[in-house]
Amino acid sequence: MFSETARQIVHISMGVFALLLRVLTWWQAALGALAALLFNAVVLPRAGGRAIVRPADASRGYPFGILIYPVSVLFLILAFPARLDIAASAWGILAVGDGAATLAGRRWGRHRLAWNPDKSVEGLLAFIAAGGAAAVFFAWWTAPAITPPPALAFIVVAPVLAAVAAGLVETVPIALDDNISVPATAGAVLWLCSLVTAGAWAGHADAVAANLVPALAVNTVAATGGWLLRTVRLSGMLAGWAIGVAVFASLGAPGWGLLFLTFLTATVTSRLGLKKKALLGIAEERGGRRGAGNAFANTGLAAIAAVAAVATPFPDAARVAFVAALATGGGDTVASEIGKAWGGKTYLPATLSAVRPGTPGAVSFEGSAAGILGALALAGCGALLGLVPAWTVWAVVAGAIAGSAVESALAATLESARIVNNDVLNFVNTATGAIVAIAIVRMS
Repeated sequence: MFSETARQIVHISMGVFALLLRVLTWWQAALGALAALLFNAVVLPRAGGRAIVRPADASRGYPFGILIYPVSVLFLILAFPARLDIAASAWGILAVGDGAATLAGRRWGRHRLAWNPDKSVEGLLAFIAAGGAAAVFFAWWTAPAITPPPALAFIVVAPVLAAVAAGLVETVPIALDDNISVPATAGAVLWLCSLVTAGAWAGHADAVAANLVPALAVNTVAATGGWLLRTVRLSGMLAGWAIGVAVFASLGAPGWGLLFLTFLTATVTSRLGLKKKALLGIAEERGGRRGAGNAFANTGLAAIAAVAAVATPFPDAARVAFVAALATGGGDTVASEIGKAWGGKTYLPATLSAVRPGTPGAVSFEGSAAGILGALALAGCGALLGLVPAWTVWAVVAGAIAGSAVESALAATLESARIVNNDVLNFVNTATGAIVAIAIVRMS
């Protein structure tokens, strides 16, 4: 008979194999992950493994979570072949953090999370505490095998930040398997932290300190005003305040100015044609008032890029990523809202079949054209504000177009199947825009 407790004990115990990353080369570790995948697929079901296969997986005919676990470990190893400490630390968060959250939530979970009643505060805290401790241990354990060895600050701080981020992502109410979202988030955060250097920070610390007081003042006024004007909910006000402070402190008034223009663009376009959108049932929820999830999905990556511009040796690339993330997110909002309000024929790009407005992944000519113009306008503002050179504007717009295409494809498949939600797609959209823009600039 199936036992969730037994499943989670096995899930956690598999993390012990991360100890081998101290002595294995990356290709040996990759072969080990492949062997684990074959074992889970072929041997485990015949060796008493059915006791840890959930009923839903049994009815499906294959244990998706059990199979995707070694696949995620394999991708971590392939993504960071020269930094197996990152792979080991993220693996620790996947194994121990995710497993502890389930066990603690089932045993002691009494206080439900406001944004996801299926998750508990106790489970989230267990994830962060256990996952963070395991991640720090594995980062420390594998550090001697890394050349040059990572700094002590990275070993102690980065895994904890990764555990917090992965723990929060694990609570997002989506159907995407935790064995995918948790290691992906943990690996990304650890990688970003690995880029931070003391020298880069020292060169910008005085400017950040000088920006901090005006950052706090301006964002307190702006966030409070947005809440009073009912453009954001309380969670959106708090998240927007934190993002705004990070951007202003890192990039000063020009960076915050572009962030504000992006927010203003989203707010105004959300209210265009509101009566038609309401009649069609495709208006933004709560009158377009933004929450914390929406704020981070659309501008969170920009905030991360802003911090990277002062904390890493890659300020130019980080600034391109900052402008591209905002232009992509802003352009996407313009495309969506203009398309809903005044778009003509709406169709799915993959099949060119006509669908009703508001269908996940659907686009219209009017909306797409407006989105490109919106991205161009925001990218141009980024250049005028001195954030990026003028010649990079075309790369930013190209990134925005790529991000929109990826988001449309994922919306038509994953969102329509309720595997991910719109906030996840918006984050993927801005990330794609930033990555493509940086790639184009680097090749130019």
